[in-house]
Amino acid sequence: MRTVHSVEIGHAEQFKQHLLQWSQQFREVVWLDSNAYSQPYQDFDAILAVDAFTSIQTDYHNAFKDLKEYQSQTQDWLFGYLTYDLKNDLEALSSTNFDGLEFPDLFFFQPQKLFFLKGNVLELHYLHVVEDEMQDDLKALFKGGFKVMKFQQDSIKIKLRIHKDAYFEKVNNMLAHIHRGDIYEANFCQEFYAENVKITPLETYNKLNAISKPPFATFLKLKDKYLLSASPERYIKKTGSTIISQPIKGTAKRSEDPVEDAQLKQQLAQDEKERSENIMIVDLVRNDLSKTAQKGSVKVEELCKVYSFKQVHQMISTISSQVLESVHPVDVITSTFPMGSMTGAPKVSAMKIIEELEETKRGLYSGAVGYFAPSGDFDFNVVIRSILYNETKSYVSYSVGGAITAKSDPVKEYEECLVKAKAMREVLEN
Repeated sequence: MRTVHSVEIGHAEQFKQHLLQWSQQFREVVWLDSNAYSQPYQDFDAILAVDAFTSIQTDYHNAFKDLKEYQSQTQDWLFGYLTYDLKNDLEALSSTNFDGLEFPDLFFFQPQKLFFLKGNVLELHYLHVVEDEMQDDLKALFKGGFKVMKFQQDSIKIKLRIHKDAYFEKVNNMLAHIHRGDIYEANFCQEFYAENVKITPLETYNKLNAISKPPFATFLKLKDKYLLSASPERYIKKTGSTIISQPIKGTAKRSEDPVEDAQLKQQLAQDEKERSENIMIVDLVRNDLSKTAQKGSVKVEELCKVYSFKQVHQMISTISSQVLESVHPVDVITSTFPMGSMTGAPKVSAMKIIEELEETKRGLYSGAVGYFAPSGDFDFNVVIRSILYNETKSYVSYSVGGAITAKSDPVKEYEECLVKAKAMREVLEN
């Protein structure tokens, strides 16, 4: 049984920092922040979940079956992540590429302490906790001034897992698959990394978030492993019987000149290649959602709408469905995972070709972070524009990718990757 308590706070941005700094004492942390990004499907401004009462951590073997069982047994708030490599649980696929990060394939936990922030109201949901502890935590949070372990950050030199010429060769290889009719589209990703480095995860996250201010920002800590994410993309959300998926396909850089910026946005909205990329994934998502939907309930709410973020303009579509009551929440995820925007079409063929051509195991990159509510509702982002860090191995990494279609120009695809990588690189290299 959870004890629930509400309290009014003053300066929300300052209080968020207090919450985040205070959370660093725990082994398990999930922080989700919408950065006051106004959009119709946002329930909270920010959420913090810490301190596992129970948890599930597993590799991909029977991972979704185990998660379904865990969610059914707890019927409580659960926070965690799904890595891209859970595809191997769903299809006859494998992941044999290099993995410098070594995140478990799936991790969820039932938090002892949970904080929901909406406007100037903070709601606390505590599990098996005495009243005094809640009051003590609130006093500490209002006071602030927490000490966060800081390293003297090394000078970080980012290396490429795939060099430019090899990238062009691999994209041309993928285009040959497209021209042969094996696939229509595939998301091809490359890793940028640094070895033997120490970073201060919270400080790095704060810098990344300040540059990007995305609607699905995430700070995740699992013991010595960290995700620092400036994701602009929602994977999937369930509210009652309504499912919403919002794939992103189509990116343009921003300009400080307002006139040029407006032109870049307009060009993206009218770009045939970008629109065709987006529409292909919309069709894939419609097909995925139809597996658990009530007949005739899958709808495209918004097609190829351009939204502006601090670093880039993005083309986003919104697809909805009404799910059957008999469908378990985990089954909705199983039937749509991995998300179409990070795979391609047809999905399984695209994933096979991706595995052959990429050099790095994706792991948590292009997976999802989010939560299940006690009701079975859920909300998950897509892990892109993210820095991943294994503290024990002193290994830091970020990956970027783009959709390759018949109209793709390898040079332009490479340039788009660099635009997407800009914020992560700036933060790490100062």
